[in-house]
Amino acid sequence: MKNRSMQSVMLCFLFVVIYGSGFVGAKLGLLYSEPFTFLAMRFALAGGLLVVAAILLDATWPRQPGWLLLSGLMMQGVFSVGVFYALYLGMKPAVSALIIALQPLLVTVLAGPYLGEKVGKQRWIGLFIGVLGVTLVVADGLAVEGISVINLSWALLSLIGLTAGQLIQKKHCADMNLISGGAIQVLATLPLMLLLGWLFESGELVWHLDLVIAIFWMAVGVSIGALSLLYILLLRNSASQVASVFYGVPVAAALIAWPLFDQVPTAVDWAGFMIVVVGILVANYTRGADALACRKPIDRYAD
Repeated sequence: MKNRSMQSVMLCFLFVVIYGSGFVGAKLGLLYSEPFTFLAMRFALAGGLLVVAAILLDATWPRQPGWLLLSGLMMQGVFSVGVFYALYLGMKPAVSALIIALQPLLVTVLAGPYLGEKVGKQRWIGLFIGVLGVTLVVADGLAVEGISVINLSWALLSLIGLTAGQLIQKKHCADMNLISGGAIQVLATLPLMLLLGWLFESGELVWHLDLVIAIFWMAVGVSIGALSLLYILLLRNSASQVASVFYGVPVAAALIAWPLFDQVPTAVDWAGFMIVVVGILVANYTRGADALACRKPIDRYAD
């Protein structure tokens, strides 16, 4: 039991670190590319790699991919579009992070009627502690300047996309093959990115090593690596448990940005980091059972 519990903790830790690094990668890539063009390149690379892997490994392809397409479109496409374009339109990253931090609460509210999950008082307390911690982490960047009805709408769209995608994934796609299913989900976003790029962007692109690194990392590290970890966690645990882990994403992003962009955390930031950790632990602690307990072996996903 201890080994399984440690395995789940490591999966959560890896997910938070890799997913949090995506926000840093996005900041780097958007210096040289417009948002929808960047996302199209990211998803094209990730989808192409997954298709090749699925062919080489003879992965099973789903006969009815409808829910996979919808889950991928919402959790990767709509979420990424909302976040990237809100930032592109001038929203402060801290404000965007705080809006996305509402996702665990929204997932938990909807998990009852949509998934039939029961959520106890302890988890609610942990979730609200997590919101407090995230608020402290992003406090220095919170300002009303730069907020408009338009970019706020895009940010809220990203919140809806991430929430809906996670719930659909949990209910309808939890048993998917990570390689073939992942390919379908990633490629489902491409038509949307190409359409939005055609409608809203000029197509200008400045090729730079930093852009190549950002595209590669966002495709391989985030779209393949982090999302695969998320799908494993959703199969093994309740949606509200997994949602609480998202509180650690802004913390990871802030710590990764420290050496890369010389954004030194303040005392308030460190206090927020500690509160986020406490919130996640409170939300997931269960007496007599492993928090985020593993229910199925990892080789289950290669079927």
